Amino acid sequence: MYIPSHFHIEEIKVAYDIIKEHSFATLISQQDEVPVATHLPLILDKENQYLYGHFARPNPQWKDISNQVVLAIFHGPHCYISPSWYETNKAVPTWNYVTVHVYGEVELIDDGKELVDSLHEMVLKYESPDSSYRLQDVDADFIAGMNKGIQGFKIRINKIEGKVKLSQNHSIQRQELVIKQLERIQNGDEPKIASLMRANLKK
Repeated sequence: MYIPSHFHIEEIKVAYDIIKEHSFATLISQQDEVPVATHLPLILDKENQYLYGHFARPNPQWKDISNQVVLAIFHGPHCYISPSWYETNKAVPTWNYVTVHVYGEVELIDDGKELVDSLHEMVLKYESPDSSYRLQDVDADFIAGMNKGIQGFKIRINKIEGKVKLSQNHSIQRQELVIKQLERIQNGDEPKIASLMRANLKK
């Protein structure tokens, strides 16, 4: 990923937070020298430096992915930035966004307990705290049958790189103008980008 110095994420904790908050990722690998991708949730185990996920077994991407170095892209908020918001007409449009790329080698999970543990972690992450649903309460035979339809995997993380493009390469005055315009837009990711820009100005 091309990352100018203005936009590079220096602190690994920031990258981890983006991965956890925007965990529905795009996983890219190679099949017959052609890039293929699946969109799926990935759970971070930062202590052991793994990402966990699973494919539907009819998805052929898993069949030759073992030991491949793959790319997982975590897409944070993003939005269009209009040059009409600037103090000058000598400007062009751009896009502000947040993203993290994770590179690593894939290991298929054949151990039933490890697969179930990863599924438990996923349910705990996405179910609301007051939800009555608990995976361990579901009939064990039913879960075992459902698990036959998926292929678990983990990615041993080799490299993490992150980019936060929030108009840092522009003057503070211009950044404030952009923030004010974004705060007027109440749909989409504009309020999130405005909040991130304002927080960045306070650093």
